Amino acid sequence: MRIETESVSQKYGNMPVLHDISFTADAGEVVALLGPNGSGKSTLIKTIADILPPASGRVLIDGTDASAIDPIDRAKLIGYVPQYFHYTPFTTVLDTVLIGRRPYMSWSVTDEDLAVVDKSLATMHVTDLAGRFVNELSGGQRQRVFIARTLAQQPAFYLFDEPTSSLDLRHQLETVATMQNIVHEEKSCMIIALHDLNLALRYTDKVVMLKDGRVYSCGTPEKVLTEDAVRDVYGVYAEIVENAHGRFILSYAPSDV
Repeated sequence: MRIETESVSQKYGNMPVLHDISFTADAGEVVALLGPNGSGKSTLIKTIADILPPASGRVLIDGTDASAIDPIDRAKLIGYVPQYFHYTPFTTVLDTVLIGRRPYMSWSVTDEDLAVVDKSLATMHVTDLAGRFVNELSGGQRQRVFIARTLAQQPAFYLFDEPTSSLDLRHQLETVATMQNIVHEEKSCMIIALHDLNLALRYTDKVVMLKDGRVYSCGTPEKVLTEDAVRDVYGVYAEIVENAHGRFILSYAPSDV
């Protein structure tokens, strides 16, 4: 399975946002989209998800234009977790995650649907919240619930737009590590927009770094996340350090140097 962006450009009204974006994401890969605010990460995720049709270029799924795929079939292929969630108050966590099974359901919920939902709740450590209303939860708890909903969808491709933004440090690490394991074991694929460079360095297989709506660099995290690249794209100084736990990026504001 492969998603490919082929010279994708995007705009809001007459304002260009993305320019000639081309990269691939293959089965078994976690691909990070990196870049400062306004670089086009969220717009690119929405374009790949076909929420925003490309202004030019194409998004291909195994060589087929994504816009030509039946919406139900596309929902089985792509699971999308947005940066901001829209939800119905007084809907339980269980019912919210069960919505992820909608592409597979006809008239009733099957035992298989419930088993998938139970597994998804357990994977995101929210089983104890199943009977709670979504509007009663903290932002981080809601974020894990909506990731569980996407897991219940069992897509081939996960599109996550800053899924750790509301999570505490522990749950950030657990969530990205869990998704990495799922992608590698199930040979699915994830494209994830991130701000944390160290999460990208540690848990992803490929990095697409954006600057001003263009691809600045694309490749392995070790190749792309260099001190020069961090300075050029983010405007801060960085140092790559290594210890028994791996490689890390220490960043410094120009005024601190």
